[in-house]
Amino acid sequence: MIPWENIDQSKIPGSQELITLQRRGEEYSIRTAGTELMNSRQHGSEDALATLTLDSITQVSNIQVLVGGLGMGYTLASALKISKPDASIVVSELIPAIVKWNKTHLGHLAGRPMDDPRVKIQICDIAKIISKSTAKWDAILLDVDNGPEGLTQKANDRLYSTVGLNKAFNALRAGGTLAIWSCDPNPKFTLRLKQCGFITKPHTVRARKSQKGSKHVIWIAQKKVSI
Repeated sequence: MIPWENIDQSKIPGSQELITLQRRGEEYSIRTAGTELMNSRQHGSEDALATLTLDSITQVSNIQVLVGGLGMGYTLASALKISKPDASIVVSELIPAIVKWNKTHLGHLAGRPMDDPRVKIQICDIAKIISKSTAKWDAILLDVDNGPEGLTQKANDRLYSTVGLNKAFNALRAGGTLAIWSCDPNPKFTLRLKQCGFITKPHTVRARKSQKGSKHVIWIAQKKVSI
């Protein structure tokens, strides 16, 4: 077995925890506090986050998409494959090291999606972008932390609170979609989405495209169109 090699590490903003990039042969892993956050061989659910969301809105021209969490670029790459040339995709990434690693070590994995002219990268808290937006986005995709239960950043919990979900609702255009990735199911969170006015359904997807590996959950929550 080839041993893991530490490539780089960095502090998580607002925390004393370290986030680490590791490599084993052609396989890459990003970890914190002994927990693997993402792996280059298991990105089926990250791909599904984009496809489940954008398949329903690609008929719209000039779509505006906000992605929370760059990761290894797989969600962004999948969104670009589906989107038309006139689409605009903003990626908000809180950890500067993640952006750096995509430029220096990881970009080839997903086909260097950050180089696409439709993409704009912002190193910031996505909650701030959402709070400042009113009926702006056709889709908001959240792959932040491990889902509604924050792991690397407890402040991420505010994205998934009733207050945070109401802000996301206001940031979406009528008929827009909020999509949320999670490592685990959470029935209480499904109820919370509905209470905030979303038409929502959780989808269970596999970590690997081969339909093997661990199961993850993606909530597809649509903003009701007022009549």
